[in-house]
Amino acid sequence: MGPSLFGVVAFLLLPVLIVFGLSFFDWELLSDPTFVGLGNYRRLAADGSVWSSLGITCVYVAMCIPLQTVLALGLAVMLNQKIRAVKFLRALFVVPWMATPIVLGLIWSWIFDPRDGAINQLLDLAGITGPAWLSESSLALPAVALVSVWQHTGYTMLFFLAGLQGIPQELYDAAACDGATSGQRFWRVTLPLLNPTMFFVTVTNLIGAFQAFDTIYSMTDGGPSESTAVMNFKIFHVAFREFDFGYAATLSIVLFLVILLVTLVQVRFFGKRTTYDLS
Repeated sequence: MGPSLFGVVAFLLLPVLIVFGLSFFDWELLSDPTFVGLGNYRRLAADGSVWSSLGITCVYVAMCIPLQTVLALGLAVMLNQKIRAVKFLRALFVVPWMATPIVLGLIWSWIFDPRDGAINQLLDLAGITGPAWLSESSLALPAVALVSVWQHTGYTMLFFLAGLQGIPQELYDAAACDGATSGQRFWRVTLPLLNPTMFFVTVTNLIGAFQAFDTIYSMTDGGPSESTAVMNFKIFHVAFREFDFGYAATLSIVLFLVILLVTLVQVRFFGKRTTYDLS
């Protein structure tokens, strides 16, 4: 276990401790750190832009996770059937997740381009004038969220597909013998027994959504008017554009605590609703 333990300590635990310690200092990287105690945290409490970024992050998560989960579950149910080219379709839906997020962001920036983009070109054919998707504050965040859903739905589908294939067929046969319709079998057999998968998927996807950065950075750079400045982008901006690493560390601790709180709520919610033994 030595190599694995070394990796966890060196690349996970130690950086977290360093960031926590750095949150008590004022440091612009070039000079020696200056201890400020809780000064960064007092500054955080009065910084409206940080709470705005946290609110934007929560809205972004609310846009991504429900739609992504529903689509992934629907795809998994469809691709769990005996249909032609099912293996090819499974691989096809996972391809977006395998691509580099920065590259995807650049491609989607062209697709959303108001003049030459593919979406507005199609709208023009229908006689509709398309908006400036990434230049309007009300549309930029939904557009970025849509790209995230497109990118991660196939990956999430794989976990649901594995969960579906782990449910014994005998349970469906017994339900059918009792007169249950296909819809009743889905709601009363499939969904309850998918709770372990649903728990894993929602926890990991929520953590990933709260940490969103690269696609947003390449598509909108936090704009327009900071309408897509999620928390991770705010941390990046403070650290590498304002060179205020102590304050950026403080923001990182806040994001960590928010993710921890959300995860604990999910553990509490799914804890009494999850069955792992299907024997």
